[in-house]
Amino acid sequence: MNEIIPNDLSPSPFHRGEQAIQSRLGVRDKMEQFGRRVIRDHMPDQHRAFYQQLPFILVGHADDKGWPWASILFGEPGFMVSEDAKTLNIQTTPVKGDPLADSLKPEVKLGLLGIELTTRRRNRLAAQVQSVSKDNIKITVDQSFGNCPQYIQIRELEKIPANSLPDPRVEMLSSIDNRARQLIESTDTFFVASHHDDGSGAANNGADVSHRGGKPGFIRVDNERTITIPDYAGNFHFNTFGNFLENPKAGLLFIDFERGDMLTLTGHVEVLWESKDLAFFEGAQRLWKFHIHQGRRINHGLPLRWKLKEYSPNTLLTGTWDEAKQQQNAVSQRDNWLNYRVTKIVTESTSIKSVYLTSDTGVLPKYQAGQFLTIKAKINSKEYIRTYTLSSAPADDEYRISVKLEQAEASVPDGIFSSYLHHHLQVGDHLLAKAPRGSFVFDSNEQRPAVLLAGGVGITPLISMARDALHSGVRTRSIRSMNIFVAAKNIAQRAFFDEFNEISQLSAGHINTFWALSQAEKSAKPGRDYHHSGRISASLLQSVLPLDDYDFYLCGPSSFMQSIYDMLHALGVVDKRIYAEEFGPASLVRTSEGVNIIGKQLPQASGAIVEFTKSKVEQAWSPEEGSLLDFAENHGFTPEFGCRSGQCGACKVTLSQGSVCYQSEHSFPLEANEVLLCCAVPAAEEGQEVVKISLAM
Repeated sequence: MNEIIPNDLSPSPFHRGEQAIQSRLGVRDKMEQFGRRVIRDHMPDQHRAFYQQLPFILVGHADDKGWPWASILFGEPGFMVSEDAKTLNIQTTPVKGDPLADSLKPEVKLGLLGIELTTRRRNRLAAQVQSVSKDNIKITVDQSFGNCPQYIQIRELEKIPANSLPDPRVEMLSSIDNRARQLIESTDTFFVASHHDDGSGAANNGADVSHRGGKPGFIRVDNERTITIPDYAGNFHFNTFGNFLENPKAGLLFIDFERGDMLTLTGHVEVLWESKDLAFFEGAQRLWKFHIHQGRRINHGLPLRWKLKEYSPNTLLTGTWDEAKQQQNAVSQRDNWLNYRVTKIVTESTSIKSVYLTSDTGVLPKYQAGQFLTIKAKINSKEYIRTYTLSSAPADDEYRISVKLEQAEASVPDGIFSSYLHHHLQVGDHLLAKAPRGSFVFDSNEQRPAVLLAGGVGITPLISMARDALHSGVRTRSIRSMNIFVAAKNIAQRAFFDEFNEISQLSAGHINTFWALSQAEKSAKPGRDYHHSGRISASLLQSVLPLDDYDFYLCGPSSFMQSIYDMLHALGVVDKRIYAEEFGPASLVRTSEGVNIIGKQLPQASGAIVEFTKSKVEQAWSPEEGSLLDFAENHGFTPEFGCRSGQCGACKVTLSQGSVCYQSEHSFPLEANEVLLCCAVPAAEEGQEVVKISLAM
């Protein structure tokens, strides 16, 4: 039997507004093909059976003046009956005071949402009224399709005898009063109606009603007339936003699930594609504002009650406006040392331990996978600063740093700090840290597949990237494809082995890890404990990776990264596709096509007077004295520093006079009056006989 292919010449299931947003977000072609397969002009049998078992259904419509409203109809299961795949009889009447009651007449367009909160199942209809009689609304289906269960909280339904309730009482509203504010700000669920009709009579015209969910506090009441709402990743139909684009009006329905009251509002909509708030609100991809035109509160409107049982997993991955405000405040303190408490210490391998940290304020500044934390601790009465890459993911509720134990000798200064973390730090202790930073970051929303390669402790940013890709994939239902290659000496030195395996399993094969052991134990079994004997090689990559265009991410010791970089370049990988975490000595020697050139700057001075303004001290500088950090230390100052390579920003100070130039490329962002001591020197300026710079130290 031949497969029935939708006719490409048939009308699109999406109207102009929906198509425009799909194009804007790069999913137009995919959604057109998908929509033609799943958006039907009739109800499948399973949908017909689904509606007939429901005790309520949500309805969207536009009144005679074009204002959209969201409503709810209810009855005993079976109050909706489908005679055939094109019709549905709804044997009930709207609640007293519901605007829907005044609008029901033949040919009126309706949007319907059948939703079962106990199972998180939902299906939608676009329809029009065929006839209205006493206790029966007969509708004809224009479009029918299913929806995913994202952001639907599980609730248990309880019915209240209607004769035990007072008669519904209607209050007319022209603004958001205190009672409405309390309901809106505490809700985790509401319904939004929208409407679009270009007069063509096409099936993709008409009304729509949709579910929206989030944590309590995900809606912000800005004032008595305006609320702001985040929009999360969804099914890419953009039925609601497509209607907004053509007709920027909406109807909102808030249900008091414990009292049975209804708050229904209609008003204008303003879509915010770009907003500074987006950077702080977890999970939000865009925002929209609702400006009230009018509303009604229907007290005792529903003989139904719902008890919250469980939040949707997708809901738990999103934020609230209070959390967004806290994140915004945290940004203003990103240069400050904040207090963090150690909550857990875990041994990852024979040489690596993980330290889990939580903020004393309860707020962890947001970051990107791959970034590092600058940490300060007092060890033997002396303060030390180090930078360690975060091995946690941005969505985790704690920071995690994973530190390799170095030999604690004077010639190996990192060993002092790592030895302290391994041997002396305890749960309950505190560390100071600045907000995460770094340019070695990973975009989990990128479509291009990624290859991650790690040697030794270089695995830390890679586990963060893998965790982030999995988390983002759960939220957006699209996991970035990743192949991860890790080099270690033996089984005992494999860090995060079980964690990577779990990520691979949860990702359904989108994220895969391959272990190369250079000195595998005799007991180690190939295919179970490791996948390659020896170092990561070109033949290993070629045997595993399908032919494709990849982004490559490298992290590890300098010799490891250089050898992998040279190998990739020999395989034909262009420099712009190779990303690496480079701290000081662990920098790559890139090909000419990829050399980072420091922007145009002044030449280095042959000598200078350096004024330390806070200490009121002046000293003469010469090129032999090195960077301004070296110079300051040689003259008795103890400025803060971490990486000594222009990455962490710990040595940033204010420059109030003169100019500097940089001896090497730095990635830390600076304002015009700021300077990084670790890689800066005084700069010569034309016409200036005596070079002088002033530093706020």
